[in-house]
Amino acid sequence: MTETTRELSAAAGELIGRVDGPVYTPGADGYDKERIGFQRLAPHRPEVVVGARGEQDVRAAVEFAAAHGTRVAVQARGHGLGAPLEGGVLISTGRMTGVRVAPHERTAWVEAGASWQQVIEAAAPHGLAPLSGSAPGVGAVPYTLGGGVGLLARRHGFAADRVRRIALVTADGRLRRVTAQSDPELFWALRGGGGNFGAVTGMEVGLVPVARIYGGGLYFDTAQVPDVLEAWRRWTQTVPEETTSAVAMLPFPDVPQVPEPLRGRHAAQIQICHLGPAEEGERLVEPLRALGPLLRDTLRELPYTESGTVFDEPDRPHAYRSQNRLLADLDPGALATLTRSAGPLVPVMCVVGLRHLGGALARPPQPANAVGHREAAYALVVLSPVEPGEEETVRAVHRDVLAPFEDQALGRSLNFSFGPLDHDQVRSAFTPAGHRRLAALKARCDPGGLFHCGHPIPPLAEED
Repeated sequence: MTETTRELSAAAGELIGRVDGPVYTPGADGYDKERIGFQRLAPHRPEVVVGARGEQDVRAAVEFAAAHGTRVAVQARGHGLGAPLEGGVLISTGRMTGVRVAPHERTAWVEAGASWQQVIEAAAPHGLAPLSGSAPGVGAVPYTLGGGVGLLARRHGFAADRVRRIALVTADGRLRRVTAQSDPELFWALRGGGGNFGAVTGMEVGLVPVARIYGGGLYFDTAQVPDVLEAWRRWTQTVPEETTSAVAMLPFPDVPQVPEPLRGRHAAQIQICHLGPAEEGERLVEPLRALGPLLRDTLRELPYTESGTVFDEPDRPHAYRSQNRLLADLDPGALATLTRSAGPLVPVMCVVGLRHLGGALARPPQPANAVGHREAAYALVVLSPVEPGEEETVRAVHRDVLAPFEDQALGRSLNFSFGPLDHDQVRSAFTPAGHRRLAALKARCDPGGLFHCGHPIPPLAEED
């Protein structure tokens, strides 16, 4: 840095006349609310926060950071926070929530801070849907920059596969419109390479003709149905691409806020989204319903506007960490270890998530993008809430959970990595050739390292 943090805070007054949104420095009212997102563990601690209202505010903040020799980061909603920004400038895009749908073109222009739910609701009156994720409150743009495996993934691919054009501010302060024709290399990298190449202000995404789905969850007590994970694995080998599913295994506390059938249970929740008639979906899930006693069954036909109920994930901000692996296959022997290694007797709460991949996810889009390990058949994620002093215990438990699966691991997903990663871990999200290409582009686009990203693309090593 070329200036002390005190000097940077003092210089923040330069921005007040240049931006429409608010500007905050440490200690000011609103500073903490603006910098702390959904992830509450180790949030950003910038010296200046710009609450951007539009792309010109983003551009002014990038120019300010460059002029003062400091780094800049972008945060929409803060679900997938990796390495936090210490000092520097944080651009908060939470006010940039515009969504414009072009029904005849089946596209939507999505501003940097819009959530998937906002895109879903804008598209629904036209019988269209985006390739949104399981938690609709997540920011659509950062989710897509990391790839994006959603409810319609096995039929329609990664969210990044449907991007048509991207607006961003690059390190030189230029506001650019990037397409496959205008800058094919940058367009390739932005779709799956994360937020390493600029401050994205919006993107145009393709929509699909989906108004209703058959979806929801089947909940089993793992003590009553101990082979539920293996049964789900076998079932996934029989379903069509129109069926995207996952299973989450977690302990439910015995408290009034939890539905009575689940209280105090260690449960496996099979989560299903089927693109097809409800009658077809009912036939497909018959083998699962027959596994044993059901604690809860929420499967039904529903409008896509209610797609968040399929995974039914918590929407309360909290502190957490996760690790994941993308797997070539699921070994039944390894699968059998999960109830013990992540069950109710481990010292921290573990939520284990398994997602069925394949289908359209395995097919490269045209034009190609930077998403890595498309050949993965499954994703395994382990997530734990973290109380003060628990981080090392959480890391140790997560290592134990993942260890039996390492032989089948192809790499990891950046989107499911909640917490800082080292260089080797970030590299593992891409093929060696993909990483070399991303690192070379990063060196050209941002040679001074202006942009701070939660999972920064590591530089090329000597052996590369």
